[in-house]
Amino acid sequence: MDYDWSAADLAFRDEVRDFLDAKLTPELRRAGRLATSVYPDHEASMEWQHILHERGWAAPAWPVEHGGCDWSLTQHYIFSREATLAGAPALSPMGIRMVAPAIVAFGTPEQQSFYLPRILTGEIFFCQGYSEPEAGSDLASLTMAAVDDGEDFLCTGSKIWTTHATEANWIFCLVRTSRAGKKQQGITFLLIDMTTPGIEVRPLVMTSGEEVQNQVFFDNVRVPKRNVLGQIDNGWTVAKYLLVHERGGAASPWLQVMAKDVADAAVNQPGPDGNPLIDDPAFSAKLADARIRTEVLEILEYRTLSAMAQGKNPGTASSMLKVLGTELSQRITELALEAAGPRGRVYQPHATKPGGPIAEFTPPADGYHSGEDWQAVAPLRYFNDRAGSIYAGSNEIQRNILAKAALGL
Repeated sequence: MDYDWSAADLAFRDEVRDFLDAKLTPELRRAGRLATSVYPDHEASMEWQHILHERGWAAPAWPVEHGGCDWSLTQHYIFSREATLAGAPALSPMGIRMVAPAIVAFGTPEQQSFYLPRILTGEIFFCQGYSEPEAGSDLASLTMAAVDDGEDFLCTGSKIWTTHATEANWIFCLVRTSRAGKKQQGITFLLIDMTTPGIEVRPLVMTSGEEVQNQVFFDNVRVPKRNVLGQIDNGWTVAKYLLVHERGGAASPWLQVMAKDVADAAVNQPGPDGNPLIDDPAFSAKLADARIRTEVLEILEYRTLSAMAQGKNPGTASSMLKVLGTELSQRITELALEAAGPRGRVYQPHATKPGGPIAEFTPPADGYHSGEDWQAVAPLRYFNDRAGSIYAGSNEIQRNILAKAALGL
């Protein structure tokens, strides 16, 4: 393994930094800094996507012929890391990072030419229709039916925990087209226009008060068969491919930023004895442990990157990194909430940049909030991060994968 950047990599890093300095406005940096979850403020995210698209950097991991960048894996990592360190708002993963690679891998030329350019520009904004009320981590138990009706399917059922369904105009769904054979069989991957009659979206209020997740209902929704991605009854293959992209990405830069912010805040926050919180032995030990773990995670990400750069299969690395990254993020949000002190117990979403509307909340007319912005962010990020060990395949499922594939149990 070679963890040192080459001269070309360092030159690329400087190019990225210059671009971020020039294009990342204070408003966009604020949206990134005050984000309350992995899902950013929608308008800020789309504005940043448009800026990246103008530079040709909105979807660097795509094939060049579809608008991607001819970057090495190391350059991809550098770009992700530098954007995170600069405070850029995240892009919504559902289109660019999740369904688009599946369209590249399984889509027809017609599907690729229609969807991919529009995903890049933001004209098409996807949400994900996987989980159902009775099919979460056991996704293959899904029951949403797609009944054959000539050139179309008639879709009936519901999807839940659908992020940004109120903003999306398309949804990619797993539907049941056959009940023969194993439950993983008979599943089809469908791309559905959200403006089609028969679709209803109902927001779900999260513990943070945000309406980011939704339940989507389908009542005899007519979907052309040309919207099938891959083969009918073989959507499980597409879904597994997509989940690798959902679980991928570098988490350590963001976690290192979070941990450093906690350390900086703890210098000026009082601890239980009235002295600075950073001097409290119990708190400082927990913080040191978390910061060390972010460095370990970074090395593991480097190791995976090195293997992929050599053309090797990273194997179960995505499952391992998903478990480590999400549980470490939860630990750091707990420390941030502790550092926020009494002001971290106050509900002040108007001082943040949430990923969706805030339910039943009227902010003060003068915009007043108690304490600093980060203290208002801390409780919302804490609540939202509890879901990190559940989404993209629960960590229990990931541990089962590791036990079977890596340990042979």
